[in-house]
Amino acid sequence: MNKKKDLSQEDKETWEKYVNDPSDIYDKDKNIQTEHVKKHRFRFDLHGFSLEDANTKVKDIILSCFENNYKEILLITGKGTHSSNDKNVYTSQDLGKLRFSVPEFLRSNQELNDLIISIKEAPIKEGGEGAIVVKLKSL
Repeated sequence: MNKKKDLSQEDKETWEKYVNDPSDIYDKDKNIQTEHVKKHRFRFDLHGFSLEDANTKVKDIILSCFENNYKEILLITGKGTHSSNDKNVYTSQDLGKLRFSVPEFLRSNQELNDLIISIKEAPIKEGGEGAIVVKLKSL
């Protein structure tokens, strides 16, 4: 075994100073928390809603969020893998699913379209193709 070298007085003072004021330590937990918690973002899950009910609810959400100065809305639509509208031959396979119909409704509704900057698929960690992010204009 090697004996540890005794610390010099200068090393001890540097260590004490560092322990008392660790301001240059990178706080990885703080950055992880702020990354996942978006300020001014509203989140709503549309699972279980019919197309008509979902569109009505989305309209209410967007109008309310715009008035309350939210910057983004995360709408969880699901991927439509459990959708029962594929049994109806008169229903579109894609537009019968919320993940396709909600963005189309937003683009076609002029009142809502005037309040929206962009409509995009959510990043993978926030739902990917089963969610959309709607960015709103400011008042």
